[in-house]
Amino acid sequence: MPVLFKSVLALVLTLVLCLPARAQSQSISLIRDTEIETTIRAYATPVFLAAGLDPSSVRIYLVNDRQINAFVAGGQNLFINTGLLVQSENAGQVIGVIAHETGHIAGGHLIRVQEAQKRGTAESILAFVLGTAAAAAGRPDVGAAVMSGGQNIALRNYLQYSRTQEGSADAAAMKFLDETHQSAQGLLDFMQILSNQELLAPARQDPYLRTHPLSQDRIEALADFVAKSPYSKVPVSPALERQHQRMVAKLRAFLDEPGMTMRRYPESDQSDEALYARAIAAHRAADSKKSIVLIDQLLAHHPDDPYYYELKGQVLFESGHPLEAVGPYTTAVRLLPDAPLLRLDLARCQLATNDPKMLPSAIENLQVSLAIEPNRPFVWRQLAIATGRNGQEAESSLALAEEAMLLNKPAEAKFHAGQAEHLLPTGSPNWLKAQDIIAAVDQAREE
Repeated sequence: MPVLFKSVLALVLTLVLCLPARAQSQSISLIRDTEIETTIRAYATPVFLAAGLDPSSVRIYLVNDRQINAFVAGGQNLFINTGLLVQSENAGQVIGVIAHETGHIAGGHLIRVQEAQKRGTAESILAFVLGTAAAAAGRPDVGAAVMSGGQNIALRNYLQYSRTQEGSADAAAMKFLDETHQSAQGLLDFMQILSNQELLAPARQDPYLRTHPLSQDRIEALADFVAKSPYSKVPVSPALERQHQRMVAKLRAFLDEPGMTMRRYPESDQSDEALYARAIAAHRAADSKKSIVLIDQLLAHHPDDPYYYELKGQVLFESGHPLEAVGPYTTAVRLLPDAPLLRLDLARCQLATNDPKMLPSAIENLQVSLAIEPNRPFVWRQLAIATGRNGQEAESSLALAEEAMLLNKPAEAKFHAGQAEHLLPTGSPNWLKAQDIIAAVDQAREE
């Protein structure tokens, strides 16, 4: 993933798995992006609710991989490849896949991990899940180290569902879609696309087909359901389709070479998604002036769109203009005050200005980000920097202790917590937090 993803497609997390047969390493990356995550959540939330799941308990990870794939692992964790998103023809196909994968969660199919443990593959599975968790927490190096011991073939075997389970997940998906008054046509279309790969050599098939056995019976059952369901002709809402087109344009613009993006979205195309894609491509081609012109054109028609302000802030920040980037990011945060990634990006811009007057605001933004996503070492490090510059030595030490705890550095955590405890008023909330960290380290050592 290019460095230009640092802000909007933020925290590119590189994990390493070993390829079977070829004995080569294949990098798997997770991406974070507020807009894309919001879009996927909009697709998934009604389905999760229909399945009786708490949407906030299901974690969704976006995998930077051009192959079509999606899977659930390690509990209520849904992984979706960017390849599935950009190759989908409409939002309905992605919603159908999410419904199917939700069927696996609701059906308890992940109990297969117990069987995997008996077969001796648990170490590889846990390596993948724990490696992902470490990287998602802000330590891609730890994630890579953990996962380097896990074999890709073991993971694929773990994710290999039986045809019975696949049929069960299909049935659940149909039920969830009907209950939410959505069409299953997208899921049927997706299965038909995969069926065209069955004659290909396994190595050339998308992973989804290899781990989710497809049969003509499944396609026929879906087709029969679509023919009978009263919701089969119900279109996806125009709002979700617009989100889908923007998501696809954004992903393509960041993942493909700028020249390819310009050809796919030529100047003659004045749609919002085309302007969006060309703005990103221009930035990646180091033409920040052209990128800003295109973004301003979008903002002229959509003055309350937080993601256009976010992109403008990214372009300015990564072009070496952090002070100018503060304004767009501030507007984005005003429009989406509970978006932790936006809060972090605004704080980084404020810190980069080296203006002491911006430190209190930067600290507040980092604290809000951590209140929503507390298990992110990088953000704790930024808070330590901000509070340190602001003369808050105790708070800086406490933030460093929190970071060290998340990075599994107990000695370092205890040292910084001890410094914080010494400087903080006895009995204050932060003093108690420092004591908790010290106690946790001591207890872990005793165990």
